[in-house]
Amino acid sequence: MMKRLFISMILLTLVLYAAAVQAESKESLAHPDSAAWENLFAADLSNAVKPEGVWSCTDGELTATKDESLWTGRDYENFVLDLEFKNAEGSNSGVIVYCSDMADWIPNSVEIQIADDHADKWADSPANWHCGAVFGHLAPTKNVVKKPGEWNRLTIRCMGKDIEVTLNGEAVVAMNMDEYTSAKTNPDGSEVPAWLSKPLSTLPTKGRIGFQGKHAGAPIWFRNIKIKEME
Repeated sequence: MMKRLFISMILLTLVLYAAAVQAESKESLAHPDSAAWENLFAADLSNAVKPEGVWSCTDGELTATKDESLWTGRDYENFVLDLEFKNAEGSNSGVIVYCSDMADWIPNSVEIQIADDHADKWADSPANWHCGAVFGHLAPTKNVVKKPGEWNRLTIRCMGKDIEVTLNGEAVVAMNMDEYTSAKTNPDGSEVPAWLSKPLSTLPTKGRIGFQGKHAGAPIWFRNIKIKEME
């Protein structure tokens, strides 16, 4: 009797453990409850590095008048970034992570693409230019960005060389930077844009976080930008 009870307890423990692991896995791909997290920027942008007169925050919404980026005042590594963004017609922007050189950020960072995938002007863009992509490297598994004027939810998880992106409730990217060893060709055979001149595998996994401004002539808005640093 005791032996049977012992075996039953072991089986129950294994079932509960498997359920917990599965729940944790699902939670890691969902949008977090970030209400109590730290705001990435102060309301007056006093802790940001920014070009004079370009970025403004009104009623909690960030936007820019020029194609100049907004940066955190310090480096981040191992974090979860949660935010909302709103496109205009034809928007093309991005969230920049692991930036080691703000003056020359394009080859020295990883960009999570934001774009109005509904716009005709981007209809012929490569898949790894779509909203939610790791720009120029890994396309999103689904195109789920909302139409211009609607708010989107974006969660970016950066843990060392592992990057995960969730857009509007859908896990759209899971990348390990170590797999991207070429500056010309991605592991899936797609071409890396020439201006991304460094393999992702060689980039540091600590750096500034940035937001691209009014790129390609269309504005972009951000709000509720929260961050949680991980160990």
